Amino acid sequence: MNKPTVLVTGGAGYIGSHTVLALQQAGYSVVVLDNLVYGHRDIVESVLQVEFICGDICDRTLLDQIFSQHDIAAVIHFAAYAYVGESVEDPAKYYRNNVLGTLTLLEAMLAAKVSNVVFSSTCASYGHPNQIPIPEEHPQDPINPYGMTKFMVEKILTDFDQAYSLRSVRFRYFNAAGADPEGRLGEDHNPETHLIPLVLMTALGKRESITIFGTDYKTSDGTCVRDYIHVTDLAQAHVLGLEYLLSGGETSVFNLGNGDGFSVREVIDMAKKVTGLPIPVVEGYRRAGDPALLIGSAAKARKILNWQPQYADLEKIISHAWQWHQKRHA
Repeated sequence: MNKPTVLVTGGAGYIGSHTVLALQQAGYSVVVLDNLVYGHRDIVESVLQVEFICGDICDRTLLDQIFSQHDIAAVIHFAAYAYVGESVEDPAKYYRNNVLGTLTLLEAMLAAKVSNVVFSSTCASYGHPNQIPIPEEHPQDPINPYGMTKFMVEKILTDFDQAYSLRSVRFRYFNAAGADPEGRLGEDHNPETHLIPLVLMTALGKRESITIFGTDYKTSDGTCVRDYIHVTDLAQAHVLGLEYLLSGGETSVFNLGNGDGFSVREVIDMAKKVTGLPIPVVEGYRRAGDPALLIGSAAKARKILNWQPQYADLEKIISHAWQWHQKRHA
């Protein structure tokens, strides 16, 4: 039996492209919509080789055309701006794309009678945690516009379920990291803000040093601790979330993390081990708004979706990322 067609918005980006690959491996047909502000056309066309539409989720005419020309069973929605600092400096850009764009997408889905959506949310919607690991029931109190836009969309999805029976799975995930184990896909942001690729670019000599922002936190070595989740495990969770909805599952929210954390120093030390190269470090001051610890509980996803991360080991995460960065940037 042929599996249905899935529309993946933001499918040319980091997590989106890995999810497209996972969908293909699971037997789904995929249509990718991406405006290429941060996505990579070459990845979609040369590696994934799926139908690609260059366009924006705010373009209702284009969305109606996509839904009329394809028998879409569900949408996996990644298309969002995701730079916290930029969201503080230019919140209008974030509310317009992340909230208004998603609303436009959801209205087009309703018009086309597509009632299943998997939404890429974030642990940033929790704000400063009051317990570790963070469960899904933890209060949501975003401290920046990026987190607020994801929080608002989650509220919209709750209302759309109650009013229009549009069912959703919302994934709040922690620090996506790593790359496809076979080296076909990986992380390539411009500008890059994530720790592991910045560390690896330093190892490659593309950066002079890596800065540790704060060394006086109440952690084992004084640096921030984060929950890193391999992007391939993240992608697999989206396939499971999709199948949960297609089999009649109710609207629900799931954290995605490994339930454990690694400090900034631990990440740098592991990168030195994996690469065998020197990585110059500069110690800087704390950044405003950085919690000491961010670790999530994914017990619900494990229980309900039967999600089993395959690459929770930090050395594997960094090794796969290093393989990709050498191929892409060396």
